[in-house]
Amino acid sequence: MDFHNTDDSVTRRVKALNDRVDNLKSNDLYFYNQPVEEMLDDSKVRVRGRVMGMYASYSYLGLVGHPRINEAAKRAVDKFGTGTNGVRTLAGTLTIHNELEETIANFKHTEAAVTYSSGYATNLTVVSTLMGRGDYIFSDKLNHASIVDGCLMSGAEFRRFRHNDMAHLEGLLKNAPADVAKLVIADSVFSMDGDIIDLPKMLELCKKYHAWLMIDEAHSVGVLGEKGTGIEEYFGLGDVIDIKMGTLSKTIPSVGGYVAAKKEIISYLRHASRAYIFSAALPPAQAAAANESFKVILDEPWRVERLNQNTKQFIGGLKSMGFDTMLTETAIVPVLCGEDDIAFAMTRKRNITMYSSCLSFRLPCRKDSPACAPRSLPRMTPARSNAPWM
Repeated sequence: MDFHNTDDSVTRRVKALNDRVDNLKSNDLYFYNQPVEEMLDDSKVRVRGRVMGMYASYSYLGLVGHPRINEAAKRAVDKFGTGTNGVRTLAGTLTIHNELEETIANFKHTEAAVTYSSGYATNLTVVSTLMGRGDYIFSDKLNHASIVDGCLMSGAEFRRFRHNDMAHLEGLLKNAPADVAKLVIADSVFSMDGDIIDLPKMLELCKKYHAWLMIDEAHSVGVLGEKGTGIEEYFGLGDVIDIKMGTLSKTIPSVGGYVAAKKEIISYLRHASRAYIFSAALPPAQAAAANESFKVILDEPWRVERLNQNTKQFIGGLKSMGFDTMLTETAIVPVLCGEDDIAFAMTRKRNITMYSSCLSFRLPCRKDSPACAPRSLPRMTPARSNAPWM
């Protein structure tokens, strides 16, 4: 295709976004995709020669660079090498993969677990493999994009309820046919606003209307609960979620995603989900790092306590200065700005460097991409950690 002499929906779409990017760059308001040159101690990084505090990381417990985790990854490379021999179904499964999945199942108090190459792929494949045409999915309005895409790919009837509005959810459940399969799905901690799903009420509705319950715990593992095991511990509910999804790239300093559930569901996913069957296995070092990380969380509970202390101090400080942090009560702290231009201008005025949809240094916030936040609610979202200096 001759891009510059073609006028269709593809070229118009590309041009519109690139014009937006060029406009931001020309006004010194583009702060994305700046590479980190070096990871330093105490949640510091070096960007363009400057040492900065990292307030944008998902490393809620500060496990990046942990000696035990690093050593586990090194041992895995020495034993298995840097890659695998293929997909998990054929030659790609290593003993470290099985060890990791057993660790996850124990951590999440389930019978079994299965891992995938990314958190996005996990939601996409699990939802679209479990649900199909004629089924009904009920999804929180602010759920992660990977959940939305999985719902759309499934072909099921897709219903979205107002954010954390259990009365609206019940109305939708009540109107669905009684004899169809139903799935209710939500983030545990919402990645843009930091608030927590009303799990007790949602669980009550799922029981009442005979619906499966799937919760994305990407931002609750290591954050919620005294031991950091997640939203069930936080609410004191025990093993009540049917499908527990999580990532290996937030609190867990690796890469990948997982689902923990009954052994029958996990076996089904191993033999039916395309992202498992047709994707290469996790590299040995990443599997080993993730495996050790879950153990470190349980062995070092002070990290969760420190994170909670930092979170309360940070939110309280922002509120005392008049900032609107919405309904957050977790390590994800939005600062509502009202307009895109205000958020960008605040970033530039405070001389903050931003990278990967994140910013750090003088004003400890993350300036979120317009693709992530609702268009009407531009905000900057700090991500806290347990570093002593924060």
